[in-house]
Amino acid sequence: MIPALFKAMRPKQWAKNVFIFAGIVFDGRIFDLRRLLCSLAAFAIFCLISSAVYLLNDLADIEKDRQHPVKRHRPLASGALKPAVAWIATSVLFAAMLPLAFVLNTNFGWFALLYAVTMVAYSFVLKNIVIIDVMTIAAGFVIRVFAGTAVAQVTRFSPWLYICTILLALFIAINKRRHEIILLAAGAEGHRASLQEYTREYVDIMTSLVTSTVIAAYSFYTFTAPNLPGNHAMMLTIPLVIYGIFRYLYLIHVKNLGGAPEDIALGDVPLMIDMALWGLVSGLVIYWPTIRAYFA
Repeated sequence: MIPALFKAMRPKQWAKNVFIFAGIVFDGRIFDLRRLLCSLAAFAIFCLISSAVYLLNDLADIEKDRQHPVKRHRPLASGALKPAVAWIATSVLFAAMLPLAFVLNTNFGWFALLYAVTMVAYSFVLKNIVIIDVMTIAAGFVIRVFAGTAVAQVTRFSPWLYICTILLALFIAINKRRHEIILLAAGAEGHRASLQEYTREYVDIMTSLVTSTVIAAYSFYTFTAPNLPGNHAMMLTIPLVIYGIFRYLYLIHVKNLGGAPEDIALGDVPLMIDMALWGLVSGLVIYWPTIRAYFA
């Protein structure tokens, strides 16, 4: 039962909570030990809150997941995990993590509560409303960023990064819907009500719009953020972002992937190399003055 419960908590999807670190990283405060420890604690709290949300979502969708060719293997849908155990685990996680979030930082606590409420609403209502479903997913990511900036108490975080987060999350969510439409075909509406409102052509139009917009928003960030060098060196990362987005689209449209974003990101070597290079170049641009001063 314990392995089944842990699997149902979806530890692979904890990677999504790295958005918590956006505040401290892009504010140039990663070497501030106190802020870093607070961000690590915030990451752990969000991982467990998100696990409670996943358990609740699976409890609400047991019957629908049993009709899904992939989700039917989830612990609750397959019968490996008893619903009563999942309910107890969900209650304990919410009851322990939400108060702990307020103890860590009051503003962070409010964002953690907002995330929990938003995702619970998504699990029971919002995921069945066309367009609102993908917008709610995007909201979950940007709330993570807000929570990270609150707990790290940042002062130079560019607003453009909030916009980039929303657009990137929309990009991923929309393409996941595309994958579900193709995978479930005629039975899509039986799995989720909102899927019958989407068509493959409409989703592709949404993807095109969001793709161009996220590239433009990130480009604006690279030469307007207050803590970036005046030589606009951050613009060197724009080609890496463009390649990453195009590679992701290639994997979805040509290779027919798209079910789990974390599997795509961590399962494709060229995409992993691209993300590593983006992280390296971005880190050098933001932290080079600090590194140079340290070795001077």
